[in-house]
Amino acid sequence: MSADKTIQDVESGNISLGIELGSTRIKAVLVTPDFKTIASGSYVWENELKNGVWTYSLENVWTGIQASYQAMATEVQDKYGVPLTKIGSVGVSAMMHGYMAFDAKDQLLVPFRTWRNNITEQAADELTKLFDFNIPQRWSIAHLYQAILNQEDHVKDVTFFTTLAGYVHWKLSGERVLGIGDASGMFPIDSDTKDYNAKLLAKFRDVKSVRQYHWDIKDILPKVLLAGQPAGNLTTDGAKLLDPKGNLEAGSVMAPPEGDAGTGMVGTNAVRERTGNISAGTSAFSMVVLDQPMKAVHRDIDLVTTPTGLPVAMVHTNNCSSDINAWVNLFKEFAQTIGVDLKPDELYGALFNKSTEGDANAGGLLNYSYLSGENITKMTAGRPLFVRTPNSNFTLANFVKTQLYAAFAPLKIGMDILANEEHIHLDSLIAQGGLFRTPKVGQQVLADSLNTPITVTSNAGEGGPWGMAVLGFYVADKTANETLEDFLDNKVFANPDSTTVEPDPTGVQGSNEFIAGYKAALPVEGKAIDLLTD
Repeated sequence: MSADKTIQDVESGNISLGIELGSTRIKAVLVTPDFKTIASGSYVWENELKNGVWTYSLENVWTGIQASYQAMATEVQDKYGVPLTKIGSVGVSAMMHGYMAFDAKDQLLVPFRTWRNNITEQAADELTKLFDFNIPQRWSIAHLYQAILNQEDHVKDVTFFTTLAGYVHWKLSGERVLGIGDASGMFPIDSDTKDYNAKLLAKFRDVKSVRQYHWDIKDILPKVLLAGQPAGNLTTDGAKLLDPKGNLEAGSVMAPPEGDAGTGMVGTNAVRERTGNISAGTSAFSMVVLDQPMKAVHRDIDLVTTPTGLPVAMVHTNNCSSDINAWVNLFKEFAQTIGVDLKPDELYGALFNKSTEGDANAGGLLNYSYLSGENITKMTAGRPLFVRTPNSNFTLANFVKTQLYAAFAPLKIGMDILANEEHIHLDSLIAQGGLFRTPKVGQQVLADSLNTPITVTSNAGEGGPWGMAVLGFYVADKTANETLEDFLDNKVFANPDSTTVEPDPTGVQGSNEFIAGYKAALPVEGKAIDLLTD
């Protein structure tokens, strides 16, 4: 697209804004009708452990959104010489799950409880048994029910609870709604009715400890919307929240807010049946769009939906890249100590490429990348742990390969359930996330770990906010009766830029050896949790 055409699109508002609040970064991207990102801005943030609860403050939410938006708007002004005043469509996504509860005065009743918390085990177990449907600890309904079991005083005052994306959307538009994909991480969805499961709502209402409250569960949940349905408009107050400088006009159509899993599916064109995608960041998750019902309830498999309501088997791990980042920062500090200043991509690239020289089984080294508790391996808290024996082949290449294997290990354990017990077969599996910025290295490790071909697209590092901007365009699109699947195939990914790697038999065998040792030594990680206190 020419610069003149881009300027015309910016001046007319023929653009879409995607905002995503991830675990470590808030990012805003501005996208033109040819689905190219023309400007972006970001803000680095980190969750805090307060009183045993992982949380982010509301102040930081808006500080980060405004900083990201302003950096993006400044880039538009600098590159194209025009101010950003009109945006045709806006979409918000964020990390899924968690608990944000509000009272009748719209005040947050308790600090935001994020997906990272493993504090709802009793509630998750009881609801799973009651519903005959897996309820993970991260889900919003598990947080609400645990608060009930704990007899927390705030529960009586709840008039609305939602996710982080739902909260931000509400403040920008005034609408208490949620995209069906994000809603499916609050309460189970009926894929036939495209709404919360009515039978399970009734079962929840009938629980003795729930009946004491004046509210009805359906009334305090956000309204469910499908991709493509308008979810309100940016209000005057919402425009000021995004842009305190006052340049942005109200009126943008709002897309249904989604979770990062939904934007990951859109950003990788993995919303059709028998497709799947993997997002690897602070946490990791795989999304497999099902073409048949699951045979059994698995505690390590979430049943969620695509942004259009198709059933999805989700494997979610609480930990992925955080421990790699910590080790890379250590190497960065060493490099700076000897007078070498490397850019992040250079440092990650050098270490990741070095890993390709390592042994297939990583030399017998082991690593547990648990900055927080891990549901897949039943670890209650985070204790990052590196382990080797005197006979391990302790080289830099094997050390880095161990970090990569460990980042994907819990995900592999969960995916093995789908492959070996449910016999789920996929037509494609697409990966995205910062771990794939170094060409083919992380991609090959993942292919070997899962023993399946892995495709990475050109936008693998920035899929989330871009995917949300695409959902914004889908709402604004005038084509009648075009499904999201067809919209993505025919318009967004008509000429995909992607690479696919096949699993290497030697790498598959090495990965399996690593996982066998990883599972065998899990009691060591458990003992570290028992003995080492914060």
